[in-house]
Amino acid sequence: MANVPPGCRGQRFEYLVARVTTEIAFVSVGTALLACALVANQRFLDRHFVPSFFLPRHWYVVLETFGRLAMATLGALFVFVARPRAAGFAARTPARALHIVIAVVLALGTSELVLRHVHLRPTEWLSPDDEPRRQPDPRLGWTWEPARTGRKTVGGRVIDYTIDPAGYRVKLVDAPVDPEQPTILFTGESVMFGEGLRWEETIPAQVGAMMGMQSANLAVHGYGNDQAYLRLETELPHFHRPVAVVSLFMTALFGRNLDQDRPHLAPGLVWLPAEQRSRLASLTKLIVPYRADATVERGVVVTREVFRATSELARAHGATPLLVVLQFGNEEVPEQALRRRILDDAHLPYVLVEIDSEWRLPWDRHPNARAAHAIAVAVAAELRERLTVEGSVSNGLGSNFEKRY
Repeated sequence: MANVPPGCRGQRFEYLVARVTTEIAFVSVGTALLACALVANQRFLDRHFVPSFFLPRHWYVVLETFGRLAMATLGALFVFVARPRAAGFAARTPARALHIVIAVVLALGTSELVLRHVHLRPTEWLSPDDEPRRQPDPRLGWTWEPARTGRKTVGGRVIDYTIDPAGYRVKLVDAPVDPEQPTILFTGESVMFGEGLRWEETIPAQVGAMMGMQSANLAVHGYGNDQAYLRLETELPHFHRPVAVVSLFMTALFGRNLDQDRPHLAPGLVWLPAEQRSRLASLTKLIVPYRADATVERGVVVTREVFRATSELARAHGATPLLVVLQFGNEEVPEQALRRRILDDAHLPYVLVEIDSEWRLPWDRHPNARAAHAIAVAVAAELRERLTVEGSVSNGLGSNFEKRY
């Protein structure tokens, strides 16, 4: 080494550092991918990827399996193929390799800055031009634009979505919900609202007709159960003769209760504003909806508290609460475990309505008119029983029972 010129020793040192650094980076990334593919068995995935409304479970499992194979393949490529080539390139031209790393970092930083200037709405808001139209709401995140009718073609049918001045779905704008009449209130999201269904086909309209009573459809597309509760908390005092409050829960929609990119409730039903996160992180979460154990547990706690508070709120206003759990097709083991964890373990009463998995809108996962009718029949039957049984309060909060329809 004593005879090696100083310039050559410096070049050799740069060569060694560049090669070793690159190899360590590629081995670290590849090993991490291989470890993730190994750890992410189906039990792990069922714990961290909650059921999806838009994807059947068997599709979900196929996508998860494909993801594991992709991670394993990519990890092996990083370690055994890309590593030696990248290390050789970095050793030959360390300055150029450094420039590439800097360019990647700057590109990520620039992407984040550009996305911050783009007004991103909460995930469940979808398109601002979609019907029925939404408007921002500081407490709920969004509500309907009132006193208007929007039209949308669903399954080859033109559907009118008419919203009255109070923000409830009705048949006609000039026939709004009358808060002076005895009323059954319905909370929820697009399923309860009646996505793709004419007004008379919706669950609230059919139950109202069966019961000979006015219905008030408070449901809003994309709502989590906490948003539905907050809306009920605001609207229920406006009704002078509320008869019942019907709420909806689906394990396939539980993931919405974990969203924090909108106003939301924390444990203890503490209201919190939307969290501001990195735009790139938000996009990554949208593509790969991984949920940490702590996040899922928080969602379980909040969901329990929401349904308990909904029941208490209804009874405080003289109304009978009814929680409807909707299940399409056979209930898979992860779905059943989640339902029991949230409701049964907390001794929350509910009615389980099981619907044929084929009773959905064409090219859509929402219930069709046949499914909505079956749900309405089950709801009306349960309401009749509860409203006619003297002392129905004993069947309310704190009772541990489940009925199936």
